[in-house]
Amino acid sequence: MITKLHIKNIGIIEDIEIDFNNGLNVLTGETGAGKSLIIGALNIIAGERFSKEMIRNGEEYSYIEVCLYEPENSDSIDGNIIISREIHTNGRNMCKINGRMTTVNELRSFMSHFIEIHGQNDNQNLSNVKEQRKYLDEYIGKEIEEIKKDYYDKYVEYNEIKKELKQNLGDEKERQRKIDLLNYQIKEISEANLRDGEEEILEDKRRKMLNVEKLEKNLEEADISINGNTIDALSNSIRALERVEQIDAKYEETVKSLKSVYYELQEISRDISGYREEIYFDDEERNEIEERLDLINSLKRKYGNSIKEILEYKNEIEEEVYKIENSEERNNKLKEQLKSVEEYMEEKASKMHNIRNVQSKILSKEINENLKDLELKNAKVNIHIDYQDVFSEYGKDKVVIYISTNLGEEEKELNKIASGGEQSRIMLAIKTVLANTDDMPILIFDEIDTGISGKAANAVADKLRKISKQHQVICISHLPSIAAYADYNYFISKQVINERTNTNIKLLNENEVIQEIARISSGEINDATMKYAFELRNKRVS
Repeated sequence: MITKLHIKNIGIIEDIEIDFNNGLNVLTGETGAGKSLIIGALNIIAGERFSKEMIRNGEEYSYIEVCLYEPENSDSIDGNIIISREIHTNGRNMCKINGRMTTVNELRSFMSHFIEIHGQNDNQNLSNVKEQRKYLDEYIGKEIEEIKKDYYDKYVEYNEIKKELKQNLGDEKERQRKIDLLNYQIKEISEANLRDGEEEILEDKRRKMLNVEKLEKNLEEADISINGNTIDALSNSIRALERVEQIDAKYEETVKSLKSVYYELQEISRDISGYREEIYFDDEERNEIEERLDLINSLKRKYGNSIKEILEYKNEIEEEVYKIENSEERNNKLKEQLKSVEEYMEEKASKMHNIRNVQSKILSKEINENLKDLELKNAKVNIHIDYQDVFSEYGKDKVVIYISTNLGEEEKELNKIASGGEQSRIMLAIKTVLANTDDMPILIFDEIDTGISGKAANAVADKLRKISKQHQVICISHLPSIAAYADYNYFISKQVINERTNTNIKLLNENEVIQEIARISSGEINDATMKYAFELRNKRVS
């Protein structure tokens, strides 16, 4: 549910915060005080289009922030989701979900799971054929859920098979060009006879080649120093100490240590001599290493960042060539698989169609019963289920709500015949029927009471209250009966401060609620209207 709405710099709204609650929240107030701007702000935070003309005169930006409490949602932090949208006069648009920057499209998609707005011009869901199918399926419930899930799993597989077949059955010339290109790449990599780790060895040799003079000079100096002086000096020292080692044990130990150093130094001398022999490179070998490294780098630029990646790429394109060259056999298998999947989907689609066909008649009947209460006595809804030739995400059914608003008139698609006010009441009738199955947490109704009064107004109030048992409902109204049925009443007013008009909002206490019901019932607050308001209010709890 929405727990808080913050609006800044929209129209005559300078800066207001509204704390909403569960149940039925009804907003009433003066004409032109900003009630429609609040609905406009909710539309904006839901990701709808924004006109720069809505930015408060003299300000550079508008800002809307809403706090949703949805503890079971993965995006929530301690159950709260903070959504904000800031729009500047220069066109800059900034949307955030829990502080994370997002696009308007992402915001719209995210909010579509939380808020539905219904009013004179805001019944897109009701006009959307996909949503009409969704309403029916929500009404049917568990009877269709498992079948729909099994069907959808196969639908995913069906699309994957069709995608692969489309790739395999492409233009023959294009396929041959692709094979030729891949074979050329395979040949180029194969002829290079690459070996994993080869590049590192060659780079090491190349590094030595580039430093050959430095290596020769210093290795020679080390070799001469060890062999010319050090080893001979150690040998003389050992012989001298051997002549006295019998005199004291400590001399014997020193001789042993010197011999160990002597033998180790001889080993080092041999290693250095070996290093000197290794550093010889002729120009031919030098050129071969440079050419080999150039070839490896050329292949890396084309096929991968290392020899390992190049060899892996070669394996992949060899497999691709095999698939293309053997595509006929593969395609035959895919066609058999596709046929099996289509038969399964057809069976499930047919079952869903039969269920929808039966349940649509029951749902139509229940909606029509509710429409009678809403001063649409001659209106008749009829949900059509047309079985299509193609598979879609939810079967082969096209679900369309048709309506005839007057006796003797031909029924037509709902979005082509019903007015905004009629659509709002039809939506209210649908939501009443679906109150226990609809998973949309927040429903917003903007002046749903337009053009109705008396018994119909009481019926609208009663249905809004029933829906609010399962959903948070926010409603703008001018009718005393709807205000009387509210769980929470908000009064919208305006005042002029420093020659600027500002919107104010106040959550009313019980006595103030009675006075507001009296005011909107006749425009005056007196004993008669207060008595009427009190009676209306008492109906809410009766």
